[in-house]
Amino acid sequence: MIIRKANISDASGIAKVHVDSWRTTYKGIIPQSFLDGLSYEQRTKLWENNISDKPSMIFVAENEGEIIGFVTGGKRNTNEEAGASDLTSIYLLEEWQGKRVGKKLLNQIMNVFLEQGYQKIYVEVLAANKTRQFYQYYGAEYVKTVQLNIAGKILDEEIYVWNNVEKVIQQSK
Repeated sequence: MIIRKANISDASGIAKVHVDSWRTTYKGIIPQSFLDGLSYEQRTKLWENNISDKPSMIFVAENEGEIIGFVTGGKRNTNEEAGASDLTSIYLLEEWQGKRVGKKLLNQIMNVFLEQGYQKIYVEVLAANKTRQFYQYYGAEYVKTVQLNIAGKILDEEIYVWNNVEKVIQQSK
Protein backbone atom coordinates (compact mmCIF):
# COMPACT_ATOMS: atom_id res chain seq x y z
CA MET A 1 0.00 0.00 0.00
CA ILE A 2 1.34 3.41 -0.96
CA ILE A 3 0.33 7.01 -0.30
CA ARG A 4 0.92 9.37 -3.22
CA LYS A 5 -0.24 12.64 -4.74
CA ALA A 6 -3.38 12.21 -6.82
CA ASN A 7 -3.32 12.69 -10.58
CA ILE A 8 -6.13 13.17 -13.06
CA SER A 9 -6.29 9.44 -13.89
CA ASP A 10 -7.24 8.80 -10.24
CA ALA A 11 -10.54 10.71 -10.48
CA SER A 12 -12.75 7.66 -11.04
CA GLY A 13 -11.05 5.69 -8.23
CA ILE A 14 -11.43 8.61 -5.83
CA ALA A 15 -15.08 8.98 -6.91
CA LYS A 16 -15.74 5.32 -6.09
CA VAL A 17 -14.23 5.70 -2.61
CA HIS A 18 -16.16 8.95 -2.11
CA VAL A 19 -19.54 7.48 -3.03
CA ASP A 20 -19.04 4.10 -1.34
CA SER A 21 -17.69 5.58 1.89
CA TRP A 22 -20.53 8.12 2.08
CA ARG A 23 -23.05 5.28 1.65
CA THR A 24 -21.51 3.24 4.49
CA THR A 25 -20.41 6.02 6.84
CA TYR A 26 -23.53 8.18 6.61
CA LYS A 27 -26.19 5.45 6.41
CA GLY A 28 -28.87 6.39 8.93
CA ILE A 29 -27.39 9.89 9.30
CA ILE A 30 -27.97 11.51 5.91
CA PRO A 31 -31.31 10.79 4.16
CA GLN A 32 -31.09 7.51 2.24
CA SER A 33 -32.58 9.13 -0.88
CA PHE A 34 -29.58 11.50 -0.99
CA LEU A 35 -27.10 8.63 -0.58
CA ASP A 36 -28.88 6.57 -3.24
CA GLY A 37 -28.66 9.53 -5.60
CA LEU A 38 -24.86 9.78 -5.43
CA SER A 39 -23.29 8.79 -8.73
CA TYR A 40 -19.81 7.64 -9.66
CA GLU A 41 -20.02 9.62 -12.92
CA GLN A 42 -20.94 12.89 -11.19
CA ARG A 43 -18.26 12.44 -8.55
CA THR A 44 -15.66 11.54 -11.20
CA LYS A 45 -16.27 14.90 -12.89
CA LEU A 46 -16.05 16.64 -9.50
CA TRP A 47 -12.70 14.97 -8.77
CA GLU A 48 -11.34 15.72 -12.24
CA ASN A 49 -12.03 19.39 -11.48
CA ASN A 50 -10.61 19.14 -7.95
CA ILE A 51 -7.38 17.49 -9.14
CA SER A 52 -7.00 20.07 -11.92
CA ASP A 53 -7.26 22.85 -9.33
CA LYS A 54 -3.53 23.49 -8.86
CA PRO A 55 -3.57 24.75 -5.25
CA SER A 56 -5.47 21.70 -4.01
CA MET A 57 -3.81 19.00 -1.94
CA ILE A 58 -5.15 15.56 -2.73
CA PHE A 59 -3.41 12.32 -1.82
CA VAL A 60 -4.57 8.76 -2.39
CA ALA A 61 -3.93 5.47 -0.66
CA GLU A 62 -3.42 2.81 -3.31
CA ASN A 63 -3.28 -0.93 -2.79
CA GLU A 64 -2.33 -3.17 -5.71
CA GLY A 65 -3.46 -0.54 -8.22
CA GLU A 66 -6.80 0.18 -6.48
CA ILE A 67 -7.52 3.46 -4.73
CA ILE A 68 -8.77 2.57 -1.25
CA GLY A 69 -8.79 6.01 0.36
CA PHE A 70 -7.94 9.66 -0.03
CA VAL A 71 -7.30 12.83 1.91
CA THR A 72 -7.70 16.47 0.87
CA GLY A 73 -6.68 19.73 2.41
CA GLY A 74 -6.51 23.43 1.79
CA LYS A 75 -7.72 26.65 3.26
CA ARG A 76 -11.52 26.87 3.08
CA ASN A 77 -13.04 30.13 1.85
CA THR A 78 -14.68 30.46 5.27
CA ASN A 79 -11.34 30.17 7.10
CA GLU A 80 -10.04 33.71 7.52
CA GLU A 81 -7.57 32.89 10.29
CA ALA A 82 -3.96 33.68 9.46
CA GLY A 83 -1.63 30.69 9.71
CA ALA A 84 -4.50 28.18 9.69
CA SER A 85 -5.69 25.71 7.06
CA ASP A 86 -8.20 22.88 6.81
CA LEU A 87 -8.29 19.12 6.50
CA THR A 88 -11.25 19.07 4.12
CA SER A 89 -11.85 15.33 3.76
CA ILE A 90 -10.49 11.91 4.52
CA TYR A 91 -12.35 8.85 3.30
CA LEU A 92 -11.58 5.14 3.18
CA LEU A 93 -13.44 2.17 1.82
CA GLU A 94 -15.13 0.51 4.79
CA GLU A 95 -13.03 -2.65 4.59
CA TRP A 96 -9.84 -0.56 4.99
CA GLN A 97 -10.96 1.36 8.05
CA GLY A 98 -9.06 0.51 11.23
CA LYS A 99 -6.01 -0.74 9.28
CA ARG A 100 -3.74 2.30 9.73
CA VAL A 101 -4.49 3.69 6.25
CA GLY A 102 -6.23 6.77 7.66
CA LYS A 103 -3.27 7.35 9.95
CA LYS A 104 -0.89 7.30 6.96
CA LEU A 105 -3.10 9.68 4.98
CA LEU A 106 -3.30 12.03 7.98
CA ASN A 107 0.48 11.94 8.37
CA GLN A 108 1.00 12.74 4.68
CA ILE A 109 -1.24 15.78 4.65
CA MET A 110 0.04 17.08 7.98
CA ASN A 111 3.59 16.97 6.60
CA VAL A 112 2.44 19.09 3.64
CA PHE A 113 0.69 21.54 5.97
CA LEU A 114 3.93 21.83 7.95
CA GLU A 115 5.96 22.42 4.75
CA GLN A 116 3.51 25.21 3.88
CA GLY A 117 4.04 26.83 7.28
CA TYR A 118 0.71 25.96 8.91
CA GLN A 119 0.52 25.04 12.59
CA LYS A 120 -3.24 25.21 13.12
CA ILE A 121 -5.52 22.87 11.15
CA TYR A 122 -9.31 22.71 11.33
CA VAL A 123 -11.52 19.76 10.46
CA GLU A 124 -15.30 19.55 10.28
CA VAL A 125 -17.15 16.29 10.94
CA LEU A 126 -20.78 15.35 11.37
CA ALA A 127 -21.51 14.86 15.07
CA ALA A 128 -23.27 11.54 14.37
CA ASN A 129 -20.24 10.22 12.46
CA LYS A 130 -18.52 7.71 14.72
CA THR A 131 -15.22 8.22 12.89
CA ARG A 132 -14.88 11.67 14.49
CA GLN A 133 -13.11 9.79 17.27
CA PHE A 134 -10.23 9.32 14.80
CA TYR A 135 -9.54 13.07 14.89
CA GLN A 136 -9.84 13.17 18.67
CA TYR A 137 -7.41 10.25 18.98
CA TYR A 138 -4.80 12.26 17.09
CA GLY A 139 -5.26 15.29 19.32
CA ALA A 140 -7.89 17.41 17.59
CA GLU A 141 -9.74 19.54 20.13
CA TYR A 142 -13.42 20.39 19.94
CA VAL A 143 -14.13 24.03 19.00
CA LYS A 144 -17.87 24.31 18.39
CA THR A 145 -20.96 22.79 16.79
CA VAL A 146 -22.72 24.31 13.81
CA GLN A 147 -25.77 23.14 11.92
CA LEU A 148 -26.05 22.34 8.25
CA ASN A 149 -28.77 21.12 5.95
CA ILE A 150 -28.19 18.05 3.82
CA ALA A 151 -31.13 16.96 1.67
CA GLY A 152 -33.62 18.71 3.93
CA LYS A 153 -32.27 17.25 7.17
CA ILE A 154 -30.65 19.54 9.75
CA LEU A 155 -27.47 17.94 11.06
CA ASP A 156 -24.97 18.95 13.72
CA GLU A 157 -21.42 19.35 12.49
CA GLU A 158 -18.57 19.55 14.95
CA ILE A 159 -15.50 21.64 14.27
CA TYR A 160 -12.18 20.51 15.71
CA VAL A 161 -8.71 22.05 15.60
CA TRP A 162 -5.16 20.82 15.86
CA ASN A 163 -2.94 23.54 17.29
CA ASN A 164 0.38 21.76 16.75
CA VAL A 165 0.96 20.05 13.38
CA GLU A 166 4.34 18.63 14.44
CA LYS A 167 2.69 16.83 17.37
CA VAL A 168 0.10 15.25 15.03
CA ILE A 169 2.90 14.11 12.72
CA GLN A 170 4.70 12.46 15.66
CA GLN A 171 1.50 10.73 16.82
CA SER A 172 0.62 9.50 13.33
CA LYS A 173 3.99 7.98 12.40
